[in-house]
Amino acid sequence: MSAAAAELPLFPLRLVLFPGARLQLKVFETRYLDLVSRCLRGGSGFGVVCLSAGGEVRDAAQPVRFEPAGTLARIDEVDAAQPGLLQLRASGTRRFALAGAARQQADGLWLAPVHWLPDDQACAPAADLAASVQALAQAIAALAAQDRQPFDAPLRLDDAGWVANRWCELLPLPLATRQQLMLLPDPQARLRLVDGFLRRSGVLGD
Repeated sequence: MSAAAAELPLFPLRLVLFPGARLQLKVFETRYLDLVSRCLRGGSGFGVVCLSAGGEVRDAAQPVRFEPAGTLARIDEVDAAQPGLLQLRASGTRRFALAGAARQQADGLWLAPVHWLPDDQACAPAADLAASVQALAQAIAALAAQDRQPFDAPLRLDDAGWVANRWCELLPLPLATRQQLMLLPDPQARLRLVDGFLRRSGVLGD
């Protein structure tokens, strides 16, 4: 069952944030600099929602529309690279759905009431999806050989939802497809859809 939450500040971006994913941001707009300060003071996070129209930077000539569900981002590190610019590292945590209309403050910050969506239930990947798990392990090893660590430890290759989410980050999927996969409540079904994409793309053999 979903649980109601207080009004959540939103950060519309042209991406889909998955639970467990890393998020790197350069923050320079006043509305988001203020948001980061409030989050750090209160130990809170902000909601990342995928843009369906408009831009990430405020522009009165471009109306903004975004998906009615997203993922809460937890701030992990902040670096004040220069005055008026923050380098932000965050992590995706809980999924949510908007529980009412979003409103925009005078400074441009979006807020909306949300319902938290259930977290994935941990479950081992089905036996017929083992090739997708092995291919992800090989991809991680190849990236590590290039001194690239795209995912935070611990690596949970024994968890269907974790494997599916990490593949969704790596694969060149349309944003609409990523959004649908992120919201799919069954992690085993999510991994099965990813497995099908990997096979159609030739990443996995038949």
